[in-house]
Amino acid sequence: MSKLNQLQGCAITGIGSYVPERVLSNSDLEKLVDTNDEWITTRTGIKERRMAAENEFTSTMAVKASLKALTQAELSPTDLDLIVVATITPDMPFPATACLVQQELGASKAAAFDLEAACSGFIYALEVGRAFISSGVYQNVLIIGAEKLSSIIDWEDRNTCVLFGDGAGAAVLQRRDGARGVLATRLGSDGNKAEILAMPGGGCRQPATVDSVNDRIHFLKMEGKEVYKNAVTAMTAAAKDVMEQSGLSIDDIKCIIPHQANQRIISAIGERLGAKEDQVFVNLQKYGNTSAASVAVALDEALESGKIERGDRILIIAFGAGLTWGATVLEW
Repeated sequence: MSKLNQLQGCAITGIGSYVPERVLSNSDLEKLVDTNDEWITTRTGIKERRMAAENEFTSTMAVKASLKALTQAELSPTDLDLIVVATITPDMPFPATACLVQQELGASKAAAFDLEAACSGFIYALEVGRAFISSGVYQNVLIIGAEKLSSIIDWEDRNTCVLFGDGAGAAVLQRRDGARGVLATRLGSDGNKAEILAMPGGGCRQPATVDSVNDRIHFLKMEGKEVYKNAVTAMTAAAKDVMEQSGLSIDDIKCIIPHQANQRIISAIGERLGAKEDQVFVNLQKYGNTSAASVAVALDEALESGKIERGDRILIIAFGAGLTWGATVLEW
């Protein structure tokens, strides 16, 4: 088989994240809705989250995270072949937020598009980028998970407004001959359960009208119990699948980075996988659920804290609206 027909190795060579300065604590939320710190903490594990400023957008945060990732990868924006932004809160319906990021970065040679897989978005983008690199089409790909969820949260709904925050994470993917990099990925979806986590308004099905705004359908809606049940089942199964594909057991995994949505979900998955507590990286107490940015921000922080070193195997798992889910095993 010729070298061109062989799949090339794909590795993350740079990672970066950004969270806004403004902190919204549980005590702050007590002033907005009927809730309290104990109620939020015991049910979610979240203590605070970050809120973007009025002049901060998904693209703004994406650019800041991307510049850090590019610096770590020792690449210039003009070296990029492709930019993929995973988000459910684009700056506008079109053009793609990725194009706005491309313009701001000055990545003049890069193709750019958005990808929507909600909280699973970063893993979906990782697999898309890996496929372009492994097939030999591109060599340098920038993937981003970025969200300004504060713009679609119903601040009168105490069941959802306590859960979410804003932020961005980015990674540079490059071809690395001989590097193991991405070992296995599993993506999944179930459109039969699309209604349990959705934003009904704003699309062609229910465009913006005075009535739709008054009915508050332009905010995120969630059936919490159903999301919990499906998230635990899907993420556990996907995690087991990628470990089997990689020929690894849970004891071979140095660090598990789950989607940072709810401590109960994270704990349930850890128990089902037989993971030790110190294997699981958690930062949701600081940021809440940042959707597509979640696992990217956590991966960056795990690296900065020394939790991950060269040669370590990492399991990343996520679940989101769609329903969508994904898992990937990396060798750092």
